[in-house]
Amino acid sequence: MSVKVRIPSQLRQLTSNESIVDIDAGTVGGIIMELENVHPGIAERLLEDGQVRRFINVYVDGDDIRFMDGLDTEVADGSEVSIVPAVAGG
Repeated sequence: MSVKVRIPSQLRQLTSNESIVDIDAGTVGGIIMELENVHPGIAERLLEDGQVRRFINVYVDGDDIRFMDGLDTEVADGSEVSIVPAVAGG
């Protein structure tokens, strides 16, 4: 099951500057672990205490996983997962 993962510019140094990475996994948690296998160091930037960091948003086909099943959110073949750091300013 192939999923396209959009990598934010802040993390692209870990993916050899790739903005989109194809990953085979069935859940968001599986996608993050597979990303870690292919691009070591990315999971520690996305996760804290086994959960998505507070200021990182993850979307599956435009839907926020925090309002779904979190890391257990299932991802269908051909889906798009977007990793989006929260933006703050003032």
